[in-house]
Parts: sequence; structure tokens; C-alpha cells
Amino acid sequence: MKAAIIGAGSEALYTIKKAHEHGLSVVALDGNPQAEGLKTADKKFVVDISDEDVTIEVLKKEKPDFVLTAPIGRYLTTVGAVNDALGLPGVSKRAAVLCTDKLWFHQKLNEKNLRKCYCYGVEEEKLYKGPLQKGLMSWEEERLTFPAILKPRYGSGSRGIYMPADKQQLKEALYAIGKEPYVLEECVGGEEYGVDGAVTKEGFFMILLRKKENTPPPARQAVGYFSVLPGDCFWLQVKNYIAEVAECLGLQECLLHADVIRTGEGPFVVELSARPSGHNLHNLFTPLCTGVDMAEEYMKYRMGLPYSFEASFTKPMMIHYFDMNGTVKYVPDQSRVEKTLNIKLAAWQCNLKEGDELTGVSDGHSLMGRGFFVLEGEDYANLLVQTQRIKSLFL
Repeated sequence: MKAAIIGAGSEALYTIKKAHEHGLSVVALDGNPQAEGLKTADKKFVVDISDEDVTIEVLKKEKPDFVLTAPIGRYLTTVGAVNDALGLPGVSKRAAVLCTDKLWFHQKLNEKNLRKCYCYGVEEEKLYKGPLQKGLMSWEEERLTFPAILKPRYGSGSRGIYMPADKQQLKEALYAIGKEPYVLEECVGGEEYGVDGAVTKEGFFMILLRKKENTPPPARQAVGYFSVLPGDCFWLQVKNYIAEVAECLGLQECLLHADVIRTGEGPFVVELSARPSGHNLHNLFTPLCTGVDMAEEYMKYRMGLPYSFEASFTKPMMIHYFDMNGTVKYVPDQSRVEKTLNIKLAAWQCNLKEGDELTGVSDGHSLMGRGFFVLEGEDYANLLVQTQRIKSLFL
């Protein structure tokens, strides 16, 4: 059988490796001729994957049996367009658009009372060059509360996010964003979580719920994730809620990840996309916590082999990235770290060097290259203490 990968950056390497282990031939497409996934695929095409027509024409000739989704941003829509054009299973173009367009995403879920907040599109000059010189427009005066969130309408991650605390800061932020489409919405408070899951013909499966450790607003960049055990009441609330969200968006036979806030009224979905999580989550942390390899199980599902997205266990674990500030004075090796801890070090990858100057974390790009570690412990509090022990070794 043959599988296609649309977007073949470094985060596609794991999926390609697993595909080869299952005897799949992989055809990879990416606009960057140096993309790492192109080097390991059986067949490669340097294609602008934002061009749906060109991508479809290439894959019509290649005739893949299905498309595998590695972590990808806005151009998940191209995956959907390919599935529609070639009659392949997986996310549709319509569902992919709803996942990648934050305004349409909100409007669709708001119709079903699944996303309760005010959210507005900000993309035309008249919205911030004219009326805002005299003050906020009537709908903002009446409905928008502060602090608010101003974020790019398309794409994912913490890029270009503003958190205006009042009308004046909102005016300044609106002028600063230029003409890129943005959305402006209420800031929903509460602890943030991540969800790894899958949708099959049998319905939605929640594989892992992860509690986040974030940097301060507005970026709220995750610097660590802690597994939430299935006995937790919020775990069940999220499972039922995301099942409704996935159905509302029309997701079928795909992997998914979501960001969810725990509010006093229950879960609130910030974003959801029909593809696996990046940052060494779906390919490392989730399998370590649950025994479920999402990428591998999805391949088995597509190949007609026995598969399971049901986690038979969930271990109390944490993945953390090196979010320290200051000059790195010492870099311990793995054995030194293990001697410092009283719990299990399940994974270790450190790319730091003595003398490195570490600045504050503002986005994923500034953090992920530093490396990560995974701990298995007794509970959340214990994992936090051990994390601080590790970070203290460096500075």
C-alpha cells in the first residue's frame, strides 16, 4: 500500500519511519527542497503545498491509498482537498477549513452552544483605521470585555498574539497588526489542557488529557505537560465535550489534538485541528503515558489491521522543555540527572551548551530547539519538584 505525506518537515519523520515499519511506501510533498521528510520518503515532490490544484495533480498520478497527517498548520486544508478530490478517507476540505480558520471555527461551534464567547473578525481596514480613531465600535462597546485576545485568524501556535487590557491598548494592537486577518475575542480564564484523540467510524476516542504549564499571557506558550488520569472528573467532561465538538466540525476518520480551558462552567475549546500534536507529544509523550502510538494505530486502522485507540493505562508523567533564563553554567549528562532524582527519568534530550544565553520564551520556535525531558512520578506536585531540581543544575 502507498501513503502520502503533505508537509514533510522534521515532525513528519516519525510518521514516515512508522509507515516504513508497516511496509508502506511513502510519497512526500513539501515546498522546501531541504525538508527532512523528503530525504527519507520513498518518493518525493518539491511542491508548494498551499497550491491545492498542483498537489492534487501530483497525487492523482501517484494514487495513494490514504493520506497520513503529521503535525501541520494552515495547509491542513490541502490535505482535505486531496482527500475530497481522490475520494480518500480522512479529514474533508470543509472540516479542515473549520479547523484552520479561527473565525469560522468559532461561528460553527457557537451555533451549537459549544463555544460561548464573543469573537469577531478583524481584517478590513475600516475596522481599525476609521471608527477606532473616534473610539470603539458599538458592538465592542456593548459586548467585548477586557482583557481581550487578538490573534491571527489562520495558522496555529503563539505567534503574534496580543492581550489588550483596555480600549487604548486594543487600538494600539489593531494598528500594529497591519492587514493580516485577525480575530478578536473574549479572554476565557482558567487552566489550560491539551487533548490527544482520534475519530474512527466507531466514534471519538480520547487517548490522553494533558495539563499545561504555560508562560504568562499573552503568549501562553506551553513549557510542560502533565498527564491527567482517567479517574479525574474533568477528564470525562472533556471526553464528552470534544466528542460533540468533533461531530459539529464534521471530523471523520482522523487524528486530532485540541487546546481546552477548564472554566467554572466546564471545558472551553480554544483550538482544535485534525492532525496529531507536535513538540514530541504524539510521537513520544503520549505513547509513554498510555501505550497508544497514535500515528501507528491510525496506519493500522487505514490498512485494515487490528488497532486500538483505547489506552489500557495512563501513567503519571510529565514532559518539560528547558524554559530557563540566564547563562548556562553547566550541562549535566543523563546519568548525572538520574542521580539527582528520586523518580524515573523516562526520556532525555538536551541540546544546550555551556555558555548559552537563554532568554524568555515567547513562542514554540524559541523553546523546542533546546530539548526536553520526561519524568514518571507519583503525582503532579512531585513532578514539579523534580523538574525544578533538573533545571537548577544548569544555572
